Amino acid sequence: MKRILRKTSVFFLALVLLGACQRGNDIEKKKKQLARYKTQLVELTLKIKQLEKELAADTLHAGPSLIPVRTLTLQPIPFSHDVEVSGTVIPEKEAFVSSEINGQIKKIYVIEGQHVKEGQLLLKLNTEVTESSIAEAKAQLALAEKLYEKQKELWDQHIGSEVQYLQAKTNLEAARERLRSLEARLDMAYIKAPFDGIIDEIHAKEGELAAPGRQLVQLLNLDRMKIYADVSETYLQKVHKGDKVEVLFPDLDSEPYRLSVFRKENAINPKSRTFKIEIKLNNPGWYIKPNLFTLVRFRDYHNPRALVVPSEIIKKDIHGYFLYVVRQQGKETVARKVYITPGVFFKDHTQVREGLAAGDRVIVEGYDQVTNGEKIQVTE
Repeated sequence: MKRILRKTSVFFLALVLLGACQRGNDIEKKKKQLARYKTQLVELTLKIKQLEKELAADTLHAGPSLIPVRTLTLQPIPFSHDVEVSGTVIPEKEAFVSSEINGQIKKIYVIEGQHVKEGQLLLKLNTEVTESSIAEAKAQLALAEKLYEKQKELWDQHIGSEVQYLQAKTNLEAARERLRSLEARLDMAYIKAPFDGIIDEIHAKEGELAAPGRQLVQLLNLDRMKIYADVSETYLQKVHKGDKVEVLFPDLDSEPYRLSVFRKENAINPKSRTFKIEIKLNNPGWYIKPNLFTLVRFRDYHNPRALVVPSEIIKKDIHGYFLYVVRQQGKETVARKVYITPGVFFKDHTQVREGLAAGDRVIVEGYDQVTNGEKIQVTE
């Protein structure tokens, strides 16, 4: 037993000594690696300083660098300004069909979404009382006709008084008029379509009471549409009946419609300070729907020979609006600050009314890096 313990102790002692030697070797390796890195750092630092000196010398020899710019040579071009306003689309034919008389709805003959023709029966009211009255009126009319015939025969034979004859004739006419009135009332109980169209909504049910003015059926015809747009009074003298406008439907995959102003209102809305214009549009296939989002675009300015620059290059200081143009100063090319009078602007371009001439080269790239009189390099 003692011999086994002695051998075990010797084994663990050997392991400890081996680990200590290994750690000593690792430390020595790290020291040598650190020394190599320091030597490389010194060499790199010397190389960096040398390159900096060479770059400084090259820059001094080459002189100051020129700012690169791009230019636009001005030439007169057509320039227009358009105005866009929102519009409202409604059918040219639209009706909220109602009854002309009071009565109970007996039968509804159509459903929502159904196409109907002019004169087609939509609803029927209860007609029992009216039909009874008509039957009574016909009987009274028949009696009045016989009495009139008898009285006329007597009057032709100069028998009886004129008053009796006239009274019989009056009774006959009254009976006829009463029958016509009842028949007209009966016809009113049959509510028919006033024009071809589609049943968009039904606002009543069978058994309910109909009354004059109560909306029973909404009927639409989308063959022709009307577009109304409110235009600011600023453009009162710019828009007239017959003027061409563009109508756009942003939610539809379609090209703008080129149409004419059908009507222009003469009164200004005192609340919105706008006037209304009306445009009519054929709508085959009923592609355009009521209340669809609509834009109406009209032209309020056009110049066939305008000097136009990008709006972004125009700056402003206490003296006014300016931009930079290219000028030759001896053999050098420099940027010059030029004050201008801007005119109409549309989208990202502005017309220049004064300050520039055809042939001037305007700086359109690099304009925010130059100053007045600074030397530049034009790149095309």
